[in-house]
Parts: sequence; structure tokens; C-alpha cells
Amino acid sequence: MSPTQILEIEDIEKHFGGLAALDGVNAHVESGKLTAIIGANGAGKTTLFNVITGILPPSAGRVKFLGQDITNKPVHEISKLGLARTLQIKSVFNGMTVRENLWIAAQSRDGVFKPFQRASASSRANQVADQLCEELGLTQFANQEAANLSYGDIALLEIGIALATEPKLLLLDEPICGMGPAETEQTVEKIRNLAKRIDIVIIEHDIEVVFEVSDEVIVMAQGKVLARGTPAEISTNAEVRTAYLGDDDDA
Repeated sequence: MSPTQILEIEDIEKHFGGLAALDGVNAHVESGKLTAIIGANGAGKTTLFNVITGILPPSAGRVKFLGQDITNKPVHEISKLGLARTLQIKSVFNGMTVRENLWIAAQSRDGVFKPFQRASASSRANQVADQLCEELGLTQFANQEAANLSYGDIALLEIGIALATEPKLLLLDEPICGMGPAETEQTVEKIRNLAKRIDIVIIEHDIEVVFEVSDEVIVMAQGKVLARGTPAEISTNAEVRTAYLGDDDDA
């Protein structure tokens, strides 16, 4: 059986004035594989995520998710279809506990947000919050305010918030950025385990992490797809090494 293409990106362009941040991007994500997107700063990686998730409208082209055209759909509609993401800049409710952050995200999946409803009143949201605390290793911090977490645990909480919406595809934008070795190892292990049950696309500058966790790698340069292949194929691609991996600052 041929792999299922869960996400299709067709001739996507995004212009900001005279700047082409995305210049005819064609790519697809296969279900069952963890796909990584790499490229130097300014390659268009985060802009592509923003177009896919509806934050930015494309200047041209279209995006299909699970066979459905989602181009120009509102963010909340795309989310309901089962596509979730994390942000480069970590975004959680600092004044709420870890469990409350997860509970709010889980409740939003039901389509009606009730901010003044007691947490105990939503059994499904409670169950999801508890399960995610356990899965991400955050149970010991469940009743602590998010503001008191380490940077690595905040990253895990943000992943949990995205997972609480029960997505079919999860986009992770630089989840390892800013972490020390121990936190990186912890987060990589969680991502590897999550990839066993959910499709993941990850943007990451840490090439060692990319090659460790990914099945497929898409390399972007100057708003275009430069190459695609397995980590082994990408690591020996002369064009990629010249444009990206060969740069000591990026490698």
C-alpha cells in the first residue's frame, strides 16, 4: 500500500511587498513518517507553517489536508479538522496551572469555550488533561503555575496544549530551541514517542536532533524546497551541504 499523503502543499507563494518569502513551494507529508523541515534563517520555514495553519493567506497556490482544500480557511476551522501547531515563541497561560492550561485546550475541542465553568464539570476535558500530564511527564507539576516551569517543561506543556485539541497532524516549530542538553534529550524522547501515535512535522535548527528523530527531511532555501530525502540522503547531498549543512554556524 502506498503511503497516505496527509498534507499536500502545491505551488505555494507568499509575498511581503517585493519579498518572496515562499516562492513556489511544492511538498507533501506522508502519514506514518515524522517529517522535518530544515533551512537557514529566512528560508521560509515558519512562514510555510503560518500559511498551512491559516495564520497567513498565501499569495498563490493551495494547501490540502486529508484531501480537503484548506487554503484561506480560518484558523479555528483548520484546527477543528485536526491540524495543530506550536509556536517558536512559547505561548502558555502563565498565571494558570499546568492542568488548567491543558483543560482549557481540551474543552475548546468541544466547540464551545466556557471560561467560567468549573474544571470538575467537564469529565472529558479532565481526563484528557490528566492523560497528557502523564504522557508528557508533567504530572508532578500539574498544580503548579506554568510561570514556574523550566523552559523545557514549558515546551512540553505547549505540545500538550496542542495535543489536547486531538489533532491528526501536529506541527512543531523549533521545540528544542533554547534548551540545555538534558532538556533536549527529554523533549526529543517525548517527540519520538508521540510520533508513534500521531503524524508530526517539525522545524528544527539542531541538525543532530533532526537526523535522530525524522524519517523524511525537507530542506528549504530562499523560499523554495531545495531537497527532500531520508536523513542519510540529505546528509550526503552536495547541494544541501553547500547551501546549509556546510555552514559551520548552521551545522
